[in-house]
Amino acid sequence: MIQKLIDNIKKTKAPIVVGLDPMLSYVPEHLQKKAFAEYGETLEGAAQAIWQFNKEIVDATWDLIPAVKPQIAMYEQFGLPGLAAFKKTVDYCHEKGLVVIGDIKRGDIGSTSEAYAVGHLGKVQVGSKAYYGFDEDFVTVNPYLGSDGVKPFIKVCKEEKKGLFILVKTSNPSSGEFQDQLVNGRPLYELVGEKVARWGEEHMGEKYSYIGAVVGATYPEMGKVLRKLMPKTFILVPGYGAQGGKGADLVHFFNEDGLGAIVNSSRGIIAAYKQEAYSRFGEESFADASRQAVIDMTADINGALESSGR
Repeated sequence: MIQKLIDNIKKTKAPIVVGLDPMLSYVPEHLQKKAFAEYGETLEGAAQAIWQFNKEIVDATWDLIPAVKPQIAMYEQFGLPGLAAFKKTVDYCHEKGLVVIGDIKRGDIGSTSEAYAVGHLGKVQVGSKAYYGFDEDFVTVNPYLGSDGVKPFIKVCKEEKKGLFILVKTSNPSSGEFQDQLVNGRPLYELVGEKVARWGEEHMGEKYSYIGAVVGATYPEMGKVLRKLMPKTFILVPGYGAQGGKGADLVHFFNEDGLGAIVNSSRGIIAAYKQEAYSRFGEESFADASRQAVIDMTADINGALESSGR
């Protein structure tokens, strides 16, 4: 699956991923009204609204992007109907040929970790038959519990030829409360990065590992260090746009071959129509605004990479 991600990036010339994180407040009024007319102001109505929102954005952008990253919490808040919308989104993106990164940030041990891995990446055994659950291509994992929490995911990834993105240095302002603390004179995120690189050696693709890392765009200098510590690790980079990251900040997340990183933007793309820069599209044409935001983000990142010689 890491090779499909790389192939998709090369084909689209867009090292970006669209975060499908649909808060109901992002969904235009006309979609909400239509869904509520059919299902009422219910969890089912909300789930229908976000599914239709996702579908229009995917229809408008799928040919420009290699991957999407639905954040499961945005669906879980609507209960079982929300999870059904999550699954419909995953399946629809697969139909469009997109790589799906399930942003689930799970982290537990033993049979619990294995159940998460099976539910999102593998097949669950039901009597004599086996079924895929949510069936993403990659998921995000919290490594706080150590190898006991990560190895069950790696086991399923090997069986299914799928992958992980493990949290190393996150983009949020308070991440340093734990991640920057010194351990034997070195910040914890460096030690986690080294561990991710070692885990990655157990599950390699042609050039890059199936085991990736999450490193926030808001910390470019740390990203530069981590890129050197994890040369064969693909880095998922959140924090572009709405959180302040710019293309020029991201150059050092990439290797000299121009690969090795994929940059996420969520509300900067899916809620682009709410921004002044894209207000000309209007609420009815929200998906066209998202398409333009993808084009602009791709140009920003590629321009920065070209200027750096990558």
